[in-house]
Amino acid sequence: MQAPHQIEPTKLADYLEVLTKAVFQSGMSWRVVEAKWDGFREAFADFDPATIAAFTGDDIDRLAEDTRIIRNRRKIEATVTNAETILTLDGGPGGFTGWLRSQADFDATVAALRGEFRFLGDTGTYFFLYVVGEKVPPHEEWMKAHESAQRRAAAPRPDRHT
Repeated sequence: MQAPHQIEPTKLADYLEVLTKAVFQSGMSWRVVEAKWDGFREAFADFDPATIAAFTGDDIDRLAEDTRIIRNRRKIEATVTNAETILTLDGGPGGFTGWLRSQADFDATVAALRGEFRFLGDTGTYFFLYVVGEKVPPHEEWMKAHESAQRRAAAPRPDRHT
């Protein structure tokens, strides 16, 4: 598998598009998402955050029936919420990019993104940061650290009451 294509974001819609792709790729075949991506752009108004943030329940119902996209209602709702969040963060000092780069390091940036945006896990966050050109650790290094952390979290803990 080759690395995703990186972009140089020039507008908020660029960030929201990459974020939305990360959301919809979670738990899905990346090829399926990629094959439908032109339909996503059409259905989600070229990822204009103000337009998407204004979507109503009727718009969400319409999208949940739209065969051009993956019709996961919770992820569609997350995209609307994420558009609202990106607009809110863009209203702060330095805009969204300033907020993104104000985090102390990669781990802090991952935690901040996961705390602010819906349906964004560790892999999706890495994908997002990589594609928009932010500093990320080399993929192999990140995968080893990520897998090690997952093993530690899943390891049985000794019973402290014995």
